Amino acid sequence: MKKIFNKSVKILLPMVLGALILYMIYSDFNFSQLWEPLREMDLYWFALSTFFGIMSHVLRGWRWRLAFEPLGYNPSSRVSVYSIFIAYAANLVIPRVGEVSRCVVLEQYEKVPFAQSLGTVVAERAIDTLMVTMLTVIAVCLQWPVFTRFLSDAGFGAGGNSFFASAGGWAVVLLCAVAIAMLLYFLLRKMALWKRIKVFILNFSEGLTFLKKTRHVWLFVLETVGIWFCYFMQFYLCFFCFPFSSTLSLFAGLMLFVAGSIAVVVPTPNGAGPWHFAVISIMVLYGVSTTNASVFALIVHSTQTLLVAVLGVYALIMLHVRQYLKKTIDNKKRI
Repeated sequence: MKKIFNKSVKILLPMVLGALILYMIYSDFNFSQLWEPLREMDLYWFALSTFFGIMSHVLRGWRWRLAFEPLGYNPSSRVSVYSIFIAYAANLVIPRVGEVSRCVVLEQYEKVPFAQSLGTVVAERAIDTLMVTMLTVIAVCLQWPVFTRFLSDAGFGAGGNSFFASAGGWAVVLLCAVAIAMLLYFLLRKMALWKRIKVFILNFSEGLTFLKKTRHVWLFVLETVGIWFCYFMQFYLCFFCFPFSSTLSLFAGLMLFVAGSIAVVVPTPNGAGPWHFAVISIMVLYGVSTTNASVFALIVHSTQTLLVAVLGVYALIMLHVRQYLKKTIDNKKRI
C-alpha cells in the first residue's frame, strides 16, 4: 500500500504543481485570444523548428551510443534514438523518470546492463549542465542590460515589471523553489540507498569513466554542440511564427532559451508552468506585451510537448515491430 501511495504521489505531485503554476499564470488570460495567432502562424517556420526538435533527440541518441564503446557494448543507433524518444515522453508523466526508462529500453532490447548505462546518463547530464552554464554566461554577458533589469524587477534594485513582481509571480517562484528542494531531497536519499549495493556502484562508476576511454572524443563534443544548437534553433525559429515576436533578435532568443532551460529544472511535466513563467517574464522585458508573451509561451510549449509525446508513441510502436520481426526471422531459421 505504501509503495502504491509513493508512486501515486510521484506521478500526481508534479502534475498538480505544473497545473497550479499554469493556473496562477493564466487565471486572467482570455483563451479566445489564442485563435488569431494560431490562424496567422507561419507553418514554414514551425515545420523548420520541428525538424530541429527531432534532430536534437536523434543526435542525443547517437551521442549516447558512443558512450558504450569503451564499456564493450555496441547498441544499435536506431534503438539508442528510440530510447531517447521514449525517455522524453516518459518525463511528461513523471519528471526525471525518463533517465531510468531509456536505460531499461537499452537493457531490454540491446542487453546493456542497467547500472552501466545509468552511469553514462549521469555523465551526460553533467556535460549538459556545463553547456547550460556556458550558455547562461554568454547570454548574460551579451544581454547585460536585460539581465540587470530582470534583477531589478525581482527585487534587487529599483524597478517594476508587474508580471514578475506581482504576488502571483512571487508565489510561482516560491513553489518552484520548494519543488527543487524536494527533488534534491529525494535524489540524495536514493543515492544513499544505491551506495549500499556494491556491485551496482562498481558498474555505475564504470559507466561514468567512458569519456576517458572513448576513441571518439571529438565526435562526442561535436554531437554535444549539435544537440544544443538544435535545441536553440527549435526555440528561436518559433519567433518567426508570429508577427509580434518576429523582430526579436538572436541574442534575445539566447536569453529566453537560457531562461527556459534553467526553468525546466523544476520537476513538472516538460517544465510546464516554470517554463512559461520564465519565458513570459523575459519576453516582457523585450517589449512584448504580457498577452502576446503568454500566447507565445502557451502555443510553443504545447506544440513542443505534443511533438515529444508523438515521438515517444512512434518509438514504442517501432520497437515492438522490430521485436516482432526479429522473432519471426528467428522462428523461420529454426524451421
